[in-house]
Amino acid sequence: MTKLADLSIKIFADGANLAEIRAMLANPWIKGFTTNPTLMRKAGVVDYTAFAQEVLRAVPDRPVSFKVFADDFGEMEAQAMEIHSWGPNVNVKIPVTNTKGQFAGRLIRHLSEVGVHLNITAVLTLDQVRAVADHLAAQTPAIVSVFAGRIADTGTDPVPVMRQALTILNGTPRAELLWASPRELLNIVQANEIGCHIITVTTNILNKLSLLGKDHGDYSRETVEMFHKDAAAAGYTIPCTKCTALAWNSPGLVDGEQFGVQAAS
Repeated sequence: MTKLADLSIKIFADGANLAEIRAMLANPWIKGFTTNPTLMRKAGVVDYTAFAQEVLRAVPDRPVSFKVFADDFGEMEAQAMEIHSWGPNVNVKIPVTNTKGQFAGRLIRHLSEVGVHLNITAVLTLDQVRAVADHLAAQTPAIVSVFAGRIADTGTDPVPVMRQALTILNGTPRAELLWASPRELLNIVQANEIGCHIITVTTNILNKLSLLGKDHGDYSRETVEMFHKDAAAAGYTIPCTKCTALAWNSPGLVDGEQFGVQAAS
C-alpha cells in the first residue's frame, strides 16, 4: 500500500487562495504551485498582476505557473514575456491551441528558444503531445500538462495515455510530464507508478494525503463511527411499531467478534 513517503512524483498545489498557498509552503512535499484564470476568478481575484506578485513574494524558491489569457498569438507572446520577467521561478502557461483550435507551435518554439520556461497547458491528445515535443527547444526546461482528469471525464482510462505521453517526451529530456486535473487521491498513486514527473493537485485532494496507506479495517470502523455519531447528533429515531426482537444465536459471526480476531471460546 502506497504511503506519502513512497512517492517520487513532485506534487504541485493548484489553486488561487493566497492563504492556502502560504499554508502549503510549510509542507515539504509541496514542490511547486500552479494556478489559472478560472481558479483566480472563483477565488475573487480582481487584479491578475497584483495577485501574481503577491504569490511570488510568498513563494520565492519553488516553481509557480501563471497563464497567458490572450487569444491572439502576438498578444500571447507579449503576455508571456511579461510573466517571464516576474521571476526566475516562473513557468509561463501557454495553451496548446487558441480558442479557434489553431496550434500554438510557432509561439512555443520561439519562447522556448529564447529561454522562457513554459508550461504547455490544456493538452488532451497524444498528437498534441508529439507536436509540443517537436517545438520545444532541447536546452530549455518545460512542462507539458496533460489533463488526465478531463480524459477520464470522457470515460477513457488516462493511464495508458499518460504512459505513451511519457514515452513521447523521452526524446525531449528537459521536458517534464504533468498529470493535470486529478479527480481523486488514487490519481497521485497512478501518476507516481507510471513515472510521471509532476502532478498538480487542488486543496480538496491535498487534504486527503494523510489517508495514503491507511488501514482499510480502521477506515471501515471510523466510517461506522461517523454514521453513528451523525445520527445521534441529529437526534434521529425510528419508532419501532413493527419491531421484532432477534435471537443472536445464528451459526455465523459471533456477536461482538472482530474481523481477523479469533472469538473467545
